[in-house]
Amino acid sequence: MTFNEGMQIDTSTTRSSGGGGGGGRGIAVGGGLGGLIIVVVALFLGVDPSTMGAGPGESQGVQTPGFDLSQCRTGADANNIVECRVVATGNSVDAVWSQLLPDYTRPTVRLFQDNVETQCGPATEAVGPFYCPPDQTAYFDVDFFQTLKTEFGSSGGPLAQEYVVAHEFGHHVQDLQGTLVNAQRDPTGPEGGGVRTELQADCYAGIWAHYASITKQEGTGQPFLEPLTDNDIADALSAAASVGDDRIQEKTQGRVSPEAWTHGSAAGRQYWFTEGYRTGDVNACDTFAAQDLHQ
Repeated sequence: MTFNEGMQIDTSTTRSSGGGGGGGRGIAVGGGLGGLIIVVVALFLGVDPSTMGAGPGESQGVQTPGFDLSQCRTGADANNIVECRVVATGNSVDAVWSQLLPDYTRPTVRLFQDNVETQCGPATEAVGPFYCPPDQTAYFDVDFFQTLKTEFGSSGGPLAQEYVVAHEFGHHVQDLQGTLVNAQRDPTGPEGGGVRTELQADCYAGIWAHYASITKQEGTGQPFLEPLTDNDIADALSAAASVGDDRIQEKTQGRVSPEAWTHGSAAGRQYWFTEGYRTGDVNACDTFAAQDLHQ
């Protein structure tokens, strides 16, 4: 998916940092590619999942400078620089949800490298992208996108990356709606609260894709993105399937254990993204009432 080169990137709600930071507080809730995915990414990177982050109060060194956000100015920058693509995608998702939800407020976006301090506690790059409700921030280490391709088998197209951003923003929407807490109720199992929460975030990512090329940016009057192609949708579906619990379990342990699912099957994740994209209807994303999660 290509950004219109004339759109202007707003970095006012984005922060960037390198490694470093100290301890945290609160409880980690609602990681978009977290839960089982967090553990698997840690294993891929040779990290013991039990030691992914420093404990509360433990220092991880002095914070180093992060990505220079001044490089992100236009849609052309978003098309060429992955960090700018994350920020610009967030701008687009904000614009879509601002039209759909009257009380929508923008989350903060945090780009980081190596490790980061959050109000959910410290995290390393092993965690992958995640959303932290206490500070209403979506966190992205863009190196994860390469891991998504090389270790999970996702395509490397732009919409595969943009799907991840829209999914994390979907958790922010759930936080605003008060439904994110459902992730902690019956958090495992193929029909548990964790799976239903993640599938709804996938559906919300599909809703963003439905409106992305027709939502115009205030100030420029231009749509954020050009119309989606079949290849764009294939990229998003590839990313959704690659992080299905069944695909990950098969790859890492050689068998599928549905009772341990936290995010949903590859088929379920693809179905709910497609449902959001097909309908553009928030009501169509009520995974908590669905009798069939298409697993």
